[in-house]
Amino acid sequence: MTFSPETVMGMWAAGVAGTGALVVYWKVVGGGYTVLVAATVVLLGGGAWFFDPTPLTAVAVLLGIGAALMSRSPGQAGAALAVSSLLFLAHASADSRLLPALTGSLALGGITAEMVLGHWYLIDPRMPRRPLRALGVIGGTGVALDAALHLIPGISASSTAIIVSVGLFLTTLVLMMAVWFCLGYPSYPGVMAATGLSYLAVLTGLGSVILIRALASGAAPFG
Repeated sequence: MTFSPETVMGMWAAGVAGTGALVVYWKVVGGGYTVLVAATVVLLGGGAWFFDPTPLTAVAVLLGIGAALMSRSPGQAGAALAVSSLLFLAHASADSRLLPALTGSLALGGITAEMVLGHWYLIDPRMPRRPLRALGVIGGTGVALDAALHLIPGISASSTAIIVSVGLFLTTLVLMMAVWFCLGYPSYPGVMAATGLSYLAVLTGLGSVILIRALASGAAPFG
């Protein structure tokens, strides 16, 4: 299995674009959310293109720009994000395998979308919380599957590296479970706490995805 910056950024862009398309389809927020998600996709996807300038990533980035320009048309913007997600996923799986690329995309996309969408709930806490719960499930499931996919077959690495990797995975999973329970709290502080926890989950989740792939590729970050 290979590990590279463009693979991680491609997975992240695929996940954000895919979950963004899902939220647009749900029609729980307006065009401002679409623009923000599309800009995030362009930023992450642009990084993937910078490290590996292929036609596939270029088209995926252009679709992200198109989604932002079509933000007032949810159907078209959502379709553009969905296709962009598939292209980034294809790019990410080219350097490794489809299943690891998919689990990484689910993990990073679900957690990031949870964090971004949470800000809309801070503005209007009366919005239905089911979309946030769904994104939390996507992110948490993705993290669990990603760790299982890499750790169960076994990784040849130092015990310190394995402990840190497992620690990041478990911390992320606990944070996403805490997000779920916070969303069950009916008042404003529940959403505020869930959004704050999702910030931490993005950091630990990204660390988990990166470290576990670095170890699987034979890197020795801890000697």
